[in-house]
Amino acid sequence: MLKSNKNIKVIDLFSGIGGLTYGFKSAGLNVVAGIDNDSTCKYGYETSNKTRFILKDINDVSSEELEELYKDSDIKVLAGCAPCQPYSKLNQKGATDQKMMPLKKFALLIREIKPDIVSMENVGGLVNKDKYPVFADFLAVLDELGYYYDYKVINTADYGVPQSRKRLVLLASRLGPISVPKPTHEKHITLREIIGDLPKIEDGIIYSDPLHYARKLSPLNKKRIEATPKDGGTQKSWPDELILDCHKKESGKSFGSVYGRMWWDKPASTMTTQCIGIGNGRFGHPEQDRAISLREAARIQTFPDDYVFFDDNEEMTIGAIAKFIGNAVPVRLGEVLGTTIQEHVNCRL
Repeated sequence: MLKSNKNIKVIDLFSGIGGLTYGFKSAGLNVVAGIDNDSTCKYGYETSNKTRFILKDINDVSSEELEELYKDSDIKVLAGCAPCQPYSKLNQKGATDQKMMPLKKFALLIREIKPDIVSMENVGGLVNKDKYPVFADFLAVLDELGYYYDYKVINTADYGVPQSRKRLVLLASRLGPISVPKPTHEKHITLREIIGDLPKIEDGIIYSDPLHYARKLSPLNKKRIEATPKDGGTQKSWPDELILDCHKKESGKSFGSVYGRMWWDKPASTMTTQCIGIGNGRFGHPEQDRAISLREAARIQTFPDDYVFFDDNEEMTIGAIAKFIGNAVPVRLGEVLGTTIQEHVNCRL
């Protein structure tokens, strides 16, 4: 963990359950608050990160209240991953102006606060400025205010995250030139390395670790996963009666990885909010006849096993926990970005 002699304060916009915050804190940064409009994130965020969670919609956040949080700081860091669903290939038709507002508000807060450093992470498709002029507008604000910045679409597997996850990463600074960090892992961490030690489980059964739980499969989906070859198999091996009608059409060929199994000796598929369902992507366990468990998904997102996602005294659905995990910035990526920010401050001041 690096340390700076400067009082660096970080605010994490769109913090969710706190993957980015935890990564930044692991790199030695002082995250003074996370802001999100999902009240169910509060307990896990504050318990695991020992910092303040502010329940508020981004559009209701004022620069004045952020300045109060930054009080007495030498270096102000504003970080955030605006909700990425509007920029997903699956949601392009629904990318309305209203849904674009979070990123626009992020840019507005930058204009008003002028933080020393900005960190932004989002889906890789956002880099297409012709399709998403909101990103071009975001960069225009940085240009107007005289920021140095760098952005790239990276694969998180190159940074020690055991999943192939393409993300747009941007770092901007008023202190001097700054660059997106270079890959840290030439050899990718595999699924076997990250979940191979977990005990074997059956779908739908609760064990001693409540997060090592795999969603109960329907009888038909049980037959499908049983018919899927181990270690990377797909529905191409199924008998005709198991194949969905929509997948038999020409248009269904693009869904070839759906119902597929992951590979033991490769990084996992990209974790999403639907990662515990075999019908939502390549989320089948490479060997056991089930989808991955919540614990496995959390490890793939590089959350430590002692990370708290919910209050044991409150009822929480597995879908809600999967949403926490799938929406999060991988902790390891947050740590790499946090370390880069620390090094940048130390070199510039």
